[in-house]
Amino acid sequence: MSDLLAVVVDGIIYSSWLFIMATGLTLIYGVMKILNIAHGSLYALGAYLSATLVGAWLGAGHAPAGSYAMLALAALLVGLVMGPLLERGLLRLMYGRDEIVLLLVTYAVFLILEDLIKLVWGVDSLYVSAPYELLGNFEIGELSYPVYNLVLVGLAVVTGVAIAWTLNQTRHGRMLLAVIHDREVSSAMGINVGRVYLVTFTVGTMLAAIGGAVTAPTLAVSPGMGVEVIVLSFAVVVIGGLGSFGGAALGALIVGLVRSAAVRYWPAVELFSIYSVMAIVLIARPQGLFTLPAVRKI
Repeated sequence: MSDLLAVVVDGIIYSSWLFIMATGLTLIYGVMKILNIAHGSLYALGAYLSATLVGAWLGAGHAPAGSYAMLALAALLVGLVMGPLLERGLLRLMYGRDEIVLLLVTYAVFLILEDLIKLVWGVDSLYVSAPYELLGNFEIGELSYPVYNLVLVGLAVVTGVAIAWTLNQTRHGRMLLAVIHDREVSSAMGINVGRVYLVTFTVGTMLAAIGGAVTAPTLAVSPGMGVEVIVLSFAVVVIGGLGSFGGAALGALIVGLVRSAAVRYWPAVELFSIYSVMAIVLIARPQGLFTLPAVRKI
């Protein structure tokens, strides 16, 4: 029972992190039909900037509790700077082209940002564990976990609720849904699709940066950390269904629990277990567990 409880708790914690990452990827694809490979590098930028700001904050002798504000500030800066810069400066010039072209463009951005990170921060790892250790631990049965993990789960829940409320209860959310279903009709009805794209990409970038910022205190921030993230996020959105937020939540939960069980009972097949689940889902349901209604033009 103790092992089973550990699998479930570890799976939920890991799923929360995955959901935050996959939500940004899902949002951008659902609205803009862009599979944003650069998402992994934006995650890494959030991690590096948060580690830098937290290190500077603590190095100046300020209260450790303020390091949480530095994590939020790092995610906000990456989102507000890199989102509009990439969307207005590059992606806007590519709209209307084949999705493969946009995929290759974001892959090129990914490679550029990876080198930019090495140029700015070097190749040495950064460590900033103060926000992770500050909150202490809590007990579940015989198991002990950092309270920081609860914050991560709570952040995932708040993210999901905020997105659902925005899409279903606000005017801007309904405009976004209209663009998702048919951008041409939305434009004809007076919706500023360009502005919707800008806001969408900025929010998606911010979600990637949030994932990096909250991850930075839990591991060594090092070059190449964005590669694994984009692969795992892609697995989540493929399992759940491209463009589906409910699918992203379910896909993250499935991947998290499968990985947790593999780590606990058969560590050698950890990565294989995730890809095997993705392969099984695609064989049984190529469009993923959930998918958006397809528009058929006649």
